Amino acid sequence: MLFKNAYIENSSHLQDIRVHNGIFKEIGELLPHEGEEVTDLGGRLVLPPFIESHVHLDTCLTAGDPVWNMSGTLFEGIECWSRRKEKLDEADIRERVKKAVSMYASHGVQFIRTHVDVTDPALLAMKTMISLKEELHDVMDIQIVAFPQEGICSFPKGKELLKEAVEMGADAVGAIPHFEFTREYSVESVDYALKLAAEYDRLVDVHCDEIDDEASRGLETVAARALELGLFDKVTASHTTAMHSYNNAYVLKLMRLLKMSRINFVANPLVNTHLQGRADTYPKRRGVTRVKELMQAGINVSFGHDDIFDPWYPLGNGNLRDVVFMGLHVCQMMGYDDIMNSYRFITHNAAKTLHITDRYGVEKDKPASFVVMDAKDYYDALNRNATVFASYRNGLKM
Repeated sequence: MLFKNAYIENSSHLQDIRVHNGIFKEIGELLPHEGEEVTDLGGRLVLPPFIESHVHLDTCLTAGDPVWNMSGTLFEGIECWSRRKEKLDEADIRERVKKAVSMYASHGVQFIRTHVDVTDPALLAMKTMISLKEELHDVMDIQIVAFPQEGICSFPKGKELLKEAVEMGADAVGAIPHFEFTREYSVESVDYALKLAAEYDRLVDVHCDEIDDEASRGLETVAARALELGLFDKVTASHTTAMHSYNNAYVLKLMRLLKMSRINFVANPLVNTHLQGRADTYPKRRGVTRVKELMQAGINVSFGHDDIFDPWYPLGNGNLRDVVFMGLHVCQMMGYDDIMNSYRFITHNAAKTLHITDRYGVEKDKPASFVVMDAKDYYDALNRNATVFASYRNGLKM
C-alpha cells in the first residue's frame, strides 16, 4: 500500500509512505507506484499515533454518581470515589472502559497508560482491566499501573494488595506519597513501590506531590530511589504540582538530582488547573508543574488527560488536543516553535514515558501505525482544532 503526498511531522516537503504487511517499508519523495493500492493524502499532516500518558479508565464516566464533587478538590474527589467503589461490578467497569476507549480511538489515540485503583480487597477493577487489555488489543495498546488510590502504608494491607496486583499482571507500580498519613509513611511507600518494581521488572508511575503544599517533597525520594536502584527512565513522576510552589533555591538543587535520575514527568493541565489552588484566595496558583523548566533541562515531559467525566474532572471526551491546548496556555509556552512541536507531548515524549520507543514512530521497519490530520502542520491543526482525518494501526484503517 502506498500513501502519497503527506507532510510527515511538520516537514516542509511532501513525502510518500509505503506500507507492507503492517510495517513501514519505505519513506521518501515521489516513490514509484508498484501496482499496489494507492491512497492520496492530499497534503495532509501525518503524525505517529497519539498516546494517553495518564488516565484512570476504571473511574471514567462516573461524575455525579452517587454525588458530585462540589468543592472541586482532589480530596473530595477521593471521598466521592470511595462511595462509588461500593457500586462497582465487572459489567459496570467493562461498559464504561469500552466507551472511553472508543472515544479515545476516534481521536487518533492508540496507546493508553491507565492507573487502576488497587485499594480494594477484591481487586475487582484490576482483574477486569487485565481482561479488557487483551480483549481490546486490536483497537488499543493498554498499559496498566497498579495504583494505590488511598495509600500503600495508610490503607489496610496496602502493601499486600499492591504486590498481588503486580503478580496478577500490572505493567507498572504506582504510589501516592502525598496522600499517606505521615512523611514517614510517604517515604516508606515510595521505597516499597520502587523496590517492588525492581524485583518484578516493572515500570513505575507515581502520583507524586499532587498538592499545593510546597513542603510536599515526595519527588526527591522518587528520583533518589530511581537513581539508586538503577531504574532511571523506567520511572515516571506524574502531576508534581507542588513543584509549582517550590521556592527557586530548592528547585535549583532538585534539578541536579532529576537530571541524574533520568525519570519522566507527566503533567495533566486540564485536571490540575481545575483541582489546584483551591485553598488560595488571590492570587490563585495554576498548579501545573514546571514543564518549561524541565524541558529546558533535557528532562522528558508528556501530557495526559487524567480524568474523563469522573469525581475529579466533570468534563472530557478523549481528545488530547484539548490537553495540549490548555498545557501551552497555563505553562506559557506560546512561541511559534513551542506550538509547532507541542504534538510531541502526546507522541514521542509520551512514547518515552511508556517505554515503547522501539516500536513507535513513522520510521522504516517500525509498525505502520499513524494518524492523518486535516491540516498541513501541527500549528494549523491546533489552531483550527483540525479533525483526525484517518487513523491507521499496523497498516489497517481503524
